[in-house]
Amino acid sequence: MSLLCVVALLPVAPARADNPLVQTIYTADPAPLVYNGRVYLYTGHDEDGSTYFTMRDWRVFSSADMVNWTDHGSPMSLATFSWASQDAWAGHTVYRNGKFYWYVPVKDRASGQMAIGVGVSTSPTGPFSDALGRPLVRNGEIDPNVFIDDNGQAYLYWGNPNLWYVRLNTDMISYSGSPTQIPLTTAGFGTRTGTAGRPTLYEEAPWVYKRNGLYYNVYAAKCCSEFIAYSTATGPTGPWTYRGTVMPTQGGSFTNHPGVIDFQGGSYFFYHNGALPGGGGYTRSVAVEKFGYNADGTIPTINMTTTGPPQVGTLDPYVRQEAETAAWSSGVETEPAGEGGINVGYIENGDYVKVRGVAFGNGATGFTARVASGSGGGRIELRLGSATGTLVGTCDVPGTGGWQTWTTVTCPVSGATGTRDLFLRFTGGSGNLFNVNWWQFTTSGGGGNQLTNGDMEGGTTGWTASGGTLSSSTSAAHGGTRSLQITGRTASWNGPHQNVTSKLVNGRNYTTSVWVRAQSGTPSVKATLTLTADGTTRYIQLTPAATANSSGWIQLSGTAAVSWTGTLSNASFYVETSSGTDGFSIDDASFQ
Repeated sequence: MSLLCVVALLPVAPARADNPLVQTIYTADPAPLVYNGRVYLYTGHDEDGSTYFTMRDWRVFSSADMVNWTDHGSPMSLATFSWASQDAWAGHTVYRNGKFYWYVPVKDRASGQMAIGVGVSTSPTGPFSDALGRPLVRNGEIDPNVFIDDNGQAYLYWGNPNLWYVRLNTDMISYSGSPTQIPLTTAGFGTRTGTAGRPTLYEEAPWVYKRNGLYYNVYAAKCCSEFIAYSTATGPTGPWTYRGTVMPTQGGSFTNHPGVIDFQGGSYFFYHNGALPGGGGYTRSVAVEKFGYNADGTIPTINMTTTGPPQVGTLDPYVRQEAETAAWSSGVETEPAGEGGINVGYIENGDYVKVRGVAFGNGATGFTARVASGSGGGRIELRLGSATGTLVGTCDVPGTGGWQTWTTVTCPVSGATGTRDLFLRFTGGSGNLFNVNWWQFTTSGGGGNQLTNGDMEGGTTGWTASGGTLSSSTSAAHGGTRSLQITGRTASWNGPHQNVTSKLVNGRNYTTSVWVRAQSGTPSVKATLTLTADGTTRYIQLTPAATANSSGWIQLSGTAAVSWTGTLSNASFYVETSSGTDGFSIDDASFQ
């Protein structure tokens, strides 16, 4: 069923404001997780037009720069838990033991009580399955949060109207001892007035973490015009001391829900409000602010903004970018793509997608997009600065005979230089025009990614195995839905490689980035360029070697000068090991 577009009424001007983070659906109850250089944001999903907490699935988004967020769709829903009847409410995801555990409150069909279930996946974007086939705990209360202490002990916290904890075992799906109630004292959680039987400010949504030896518990306070408060302790179970307000009541939603992380040297506070058109207490939207702790470790007052945090780094337009990666969207929706992943769809005349901080460098010369249309198609206008800004290219999109019948279109680009905000503005006739799955810019002069299918979403296309068996894998991906896997190696130099002879410019510096994950063992992996000129072969190590393991992705990166004397007859980009024959996977490779 198609989603009602929640931003269709937004004028062009507010696109400069990038809070809330998602504009294609209503999102609530943020649970951010930092993993492998990205922030993964797990949210609830308020159904359009809700007059209660009508929530049937959970959603995942991710970002490497805190402003451009990629929609990964819905990897878990009520249907994941056969024993649950309703209420896909506020959850929390943690990583441990090479797996991702998503703790969620749902109504237990047998008892009619709210209970905590656990979804599990080997990928941060799922799909998730029911880890237990039954509730982990059940006492009628909600809002789970998991904290893993420095000594490895994990704690599950949850509760409304009370606050509970239990010590999780290392398997993360069982616990030791019994659930314990944390005393809600006024010294620990502040004094509430005007609510019979609720002496303290604590309401729900605990978020426990540790910083500089101090334990923080950030939570929603005093329904039903909730603000965010916090308490601290010298231990994970208290006793707690009330510290005050983090975020005052504001934002058009009578609830709020915190999430706090550190990422790339900054601290970030996630929350939700009712800021989108049609938004309110049952149609909420997730937002984020960057903040700094006070010198004494206290949290300052954080106010909601429409601008959000500054961008961390820039976005590379010369590698494939998913169309559902956006800082702001107007009029569009997202949906599962027939060829895998998510696509942007339900595009009508004048809709657009904004991408912040796109690093064009010396200039792009071409643009490629993957498109499909069940109607007559339309055009993609490439504009800089705003939806009506400088036009640097226009790509015609034909009718393809179906909304999931995909083709690739290209067009020339002129004037896209430096670092600019990019707007993909969609134009054409009436009704739905076309869908977009991904896009990528190209440049002349040796710039841009010299590797074909660097994101591995095209299977093994462009890649060859120098030994062993090369295959496309969907079991674990760094980005998108696929990675490239090599097994059965018989020598250390056996690895995925790609011929780049015709693409190299003599004397140019090339920057390499490739993400690696071990299939077996702990191989020392590196990227190498093999050059043969005038019959002489030499090897340029493009990145330092790094030890890979099977629990997560590591990045190989480096810059190296590439030059030769005479006539170049062969140049091949390799990913190999320093020794041994352990299998490994690669993803998101660039050589530019």
